[in-house]
Amino acid sequence: MNNETINKKGGISVETAHIFPVIKKWLYSEKDIFLREIVSNACDAVTKLKRLSSLGKYDGGDEIYRVEVSLDKDAKTLTVSDNGIGMTAEELDRYICQIALSGALEFVEKYEGDNKNNGIIGHFGLGFYSSFMVSEKVELITKSYTGSSAIHWVCNTEGEYETTLGERAEHGTTVIMHISDEEIVYLEAYKIREILDRYCAFMPVEIYFIDDSDDAEKKKEDDAKEEPKPVNDTTPLWLKNPSDCTPEEYKEFYRKVFHDYREPLFWIHVNADYPLNFRGILYFPKLTNEYESIEGQVKLYYNQVFVADNIKEVIPEYLLMLKGVLDCPELPLNVSRSYLQNNTYVSKVSAHIVKKVADKLNSLCNVSREEYEKVWNDIRTFVEYACMRDRKFYDRVKDSMLLELTDGSYLTLPDYLANAKDTHENTVYYTSDKAAQVQYISMFEAEGIQVALFEKQLDSQFLSMMESYTPETKYLRIDADVANALKASSENADNQALTELFLKVSGNENLKVEFAAFKDGSVPVLLTISEESRRMDEMMKLYSMGGMNMGAYPLDAKLTVNTASPLIQKLESMTEEKKEKTASYLYQLSLLSQRKLSADELQKFLSDSYSVLDLL
Repeated sequence: MNNETINKKGGISVETAHIFPVIKKWLYSEKDIFLREIVSNACDAVTKLKRLSSLGKYDGGDEIYRVEVSLDKDAKTLTVSDNGIGMTAEELDRYICQIALSGALEFVEKYEGDNKNNGIIGHFGLGFYSSFMVSEKVELITKSYTGSSAIHWVCNTEGEYETTLGERAEHGTTVIMHISDEEIVYLEAYKIREILDRYCAFMPVEIYFIDDSDDAEKKKEDDAKEEPKPVNDTTPLWLKNPSDCTPEEYKEFYRKVFHDYREPLFWIHVNADYPLNFRGILYFPKLTNEYESIEGQVKLYYNQVFVADNIKEVIPEYLLMLKGVLDCPELPLNVSRSYLQNNTYVSKVSAHIVKKVADKLNSLCNVSREEYEKVWNDIRTFVEYACMRDRKFYDRVKDSMLLELTDGSYLTLPDYLANAKDTHENTVYYTSDKAAQVQYISMFEAEGIQVALFEKQLDSQFLSMMESYTPETKYLRIDADVANALKASSENADNQALTELFLKVSGNENLKVEFAAFKDGSVPVLLTISEESRRMDEMMKLYSMGGMNMGAYPLDAKLTVNTASPLIQKLESMTEEKKEKTASYLYQLSLLSQRKLSADELQKFLSDSYSVLDLL
C-alpha cells in the first residue's frame, strides 16, 4: 500500500462548495436527519456487500450483517458501526475527502449497469457530512472487505483532517461523532431512540441501539434479559405481496406506525411496477364524527428510509384524510417541495393512487357489499368531498356511492332510480332532518316511495354538484312539493272560502293555497317552499348574507290543504270564531314543521293552542 496515501494531512477538497448549501439547509430545518444519513450509509455498505456476494464476487459464508448505534454520554460520543463493504485508503480519499464524488454511483455503474433500482441509496460521502451538524469532531475507522489495512480518519468542523492506519479486525466502517456542547440533547438515549424510531424503523439491515451510558446496575439487569432486539423491521408489510398479508398484520402495522388505537376501516395495498415502481399501504381511518379533523398522515420513504411526513404533493388534497406509507425509490432521498410540485413521476404516482382508491371502493361495493355498507357512513363525507373536487374521481365511483334510506337500508343511485321508475322517474326524494320531517317521511313511505338521508353539513353543496354532473336527475327534499310527489288528486271544487281563511290567519298575502286529497288523511295542512328557494336561502346563510325573513316566506311559499283530512272536513261546519282559531293553529303547526318560529309567532302559537283547548 502507498504510505503517502495512508500518512496524509490536508484540507477537504474545494468541491465541498457543492455540498455545504445542503448542509446549511439541514442545519436550519431538521438536525435529526444527520442520524438517518449516517445509519442509511451503514445500511448501504451492507447492501453493497450483499450484492457483491450475490454476484459471486465475495464469499461471506453465514455472516450476519448488522448496524450498531452506540451512545456514550460520558465520552460525549455517538457511534454508528456496520460490518459492510468498508473502504480502502484510496476509496476513503475519493468518497470522503472529495465530497462531490458519489461512491455508490460508481459502484452501481461498475456492477449494475443501467439497473439503478437496486436498493443502494448512493449518498455515501454526501450524507456523511451531515454528522458535522451536531459534532465538533468526527472519526471514521474503516476496513475494506478486500482485506487491506484499516484506515483511521479524523476531521474537525474546519474541514481539517488526518488519515492514518487504524485498528479494526473485521470489514466495515465505524463513524464516531464527538457531540458538540451546543447539541448535548443528542447524548440523551430517549432522543436517539426517538430519531431511530422515526427515520430508521424500516431500514433493510437490522439496527441495534446500545446505550453505554447506563450505570452498572442497569447493565446487570439488561444482561439478565433476552438477547437485544433490533429497533427496526427489515421487511415492512408494504414489501410483501397483498395475498400473503393477513387482516391482523395490516391492523398491527397501522397501530405500530400511527399509534392509533382505533382500527382502520379498510386499506389499500399498492404495488405498482414499471414505470412507476412504488409500493405502499393506504388506510381509511375511522372518524369519531363528521366534524373531526380529517387530515391524515402519509409517510414517504425511499427504499425503506423515511423521508418526510405528509408530503401533500404526492397525495391529492382531497385524499389527505388517508393514513399510510409510500415507498418511492424513483424519488431522491433529500427531496424538496418544489421538486415534487414539478415532477412528472410524482404526478403519475398521484394519479395511480386516485385510481387505486376508486378501484377499492368499487370492489367493496360489488364484492363485499355488507362490509361496505357498514363503513359507508364513516367514509361518506370523504367520498362526497373527493367527488366535488375531482370530476374524474366521481366518474370512477359514481355507481358505488350509496344512498342511505330512512329505513336503514342502502341503495346505489342506479338501484334507487330503477326502483323509482314507475313512481318518480329521475327524481331522488330526500330528508335533511329525519326527526323534524317525520310526518313527510310517513306520507312518502305510505305511498311506497323511498326517502334518502342527506343530513350532513356537506350534503347541500354535494347535491348541487350532483345535479350539475347529472342534470337529468333531480334531488328534491320531501317537503318541497308534496302534492306532485305523492300524485295526490287535485280538488277542483270552489274552496275560495278556505283560501281566504288561510290567507287571513297566515298574515301572508303572497301565500299560495292549493287543495289536494292524500291517501294519508292524518296531516291536515302542509307548508312547502320550492327546492330552489330553500337552497338559495341556505347558501345566503352559509355566506353570512342573512336568509329568509323569520316572519314570512318568499313568493313561492305554498300551503297545501289536505281535503282528505277529517279535521279539514269539519272545519267548514264550525262557527266563524272556532274556524278561524283552528285554521290559525293549523297554520302555525305547518310553520313549525318547516322552521323555528319567531318570537311573535311563538307567542301567537301558544295563544292559539290555549284557545283551541278552550274550545274542547
